[in-house]
Amino acid sequence: MSVSAALETYFVHVTGHVQGVGYRASTVRQAHLLGVRGWVRNMPDGAVHAMVQGTPDQVDHMLEWMRRGPPHAQVDGLESRREYTDRRFDRFEQR
Repeated sequence: MSVSAALETYFVHVTGHVQGVGYRASTVRQAHLLGVRGWVRNMPDGAVHAMVQGTPDQVDHMLEWMRRGPPHAQVDGLESRREYTDRRFDRFEQR
């Protein structure tokens, strides 16, 4: 990703049957395929949170994938909000 590329950063909250089904590991693989950076983690309430950073096209593709998730996941809801930050992530990782 070039430094001059316009980057967007989104916080993502995913609900449904998204823990114990490989959602985080699949999200990391998909992020690496798309060149997206940030992180993903399970939350105590059963949700998954993520920070997604990339070009607008990369972010759109990642959010589209996250709405479906891997085969055994059942995504009931996905909320995302744009974050305005100067932070630049080096990679996408599972936390």
